[in-house]
This record gives sequence, C-alpha cells and structure tokens, in this order.
Amino acid sequence: MAKSVFYSFHYDRDAWRVQQVINMGALEGQPILSAQDWEKVKRRGDQAIKDWIADQMKYKSAVVVLVGAQTANRPWVKYEIGYAWDNYKPLVGVRIHGLADGAGHTDSAGANPFSQVILQDGNNVGDHVPLYSPNGSNSQAVYASIKENLTTWVNNAVKRS
Repeated sequence: MAKSVFYSFHYDRDAWRVQQVINMGALEGQPILSAQDWEKVKRRGDQAIKDWIADQMKYKSAVVVLVGAQTANRPWVKYEIGYAWDNYKPLVGVRIHGLADGAGHTDSAGANPFSQVILQDGNNVGDHVPLYSPNGSNSQAVYASIKENLTTWVNNAVKRS
C-alpha cells in the first residue's frame, strides 16, 4: 500500500500539476477538493480552514509541499508547514514548476516556502527541511524524475521527535 501523505500546494495556480503527481500513484494523498468544495470551506472562515487542514493531516504519515512559482507566498501553505512542524509531521518539498499545466506551459521556480516559516529560535523550517528539484529539461523528463524519486524523497522526509 502506498504511503498516505498530505499535499500542500497553491490550489489556483498548481492544481493541474498536483493532479499529475497524485495520478502517479506512488503515494496516497488526500483528495483535491473541487473549486466549489474549497469555496464552501473558505466561506465558513479561517477556523473552518484550520479544522479542515488538521482533519486532513491527522492520519497522514508525512506532509509533501509541492512547490510551484508562487507557493512560498501562499498564507495557507505557510500555515500548513507550520502546523506540520508543530505537530511533528515529517516534511519534504518537491518542485513541480517543470511539469506542464493544462495549457502545456511550464513555470519558473519559486522561492523556498520552508524558509518563509520562522521558528521560535529565529531559524526557519528551511534550515531543516529539504526541497527537491527533479531532473529534466522538459515536462516529460521532470514527470519521470518525480515518479522515480517521490517515494524515496518522502521516506527521507525530516522527522522530528
């Protein structure tokens, strides 16, 4: 059985790329909410979003942040990273900007979202959590690199005790 993970990502910009990762079948992740279902959760307010995140992460073995061009600036991605860190969930990041979107376009690499989450000691999560960059000069090669390495990257995710 595939390892069960929580995927954190920028929904509006990267859902197409994330769906490719999920469809690889290397890992079992939470279902991606439809735009309508996500809007229902958002309309209920910030606490409803936090509750949804907590519920989705509860029984997951790791949190995988799928990093596109604008992921690092997303407040809920930062919250999910902090929540995972505070709740001792293994964390790992994988860059997905090299995967093509629905229109066939790849994107530029974004900033490291882990470096945006500051810890109480003044360091940031990026000082502790790896962000993997798949190999490949086109979307097919990046896809193959992610598919080949994703399970290993998740198995090597930073674990806190």
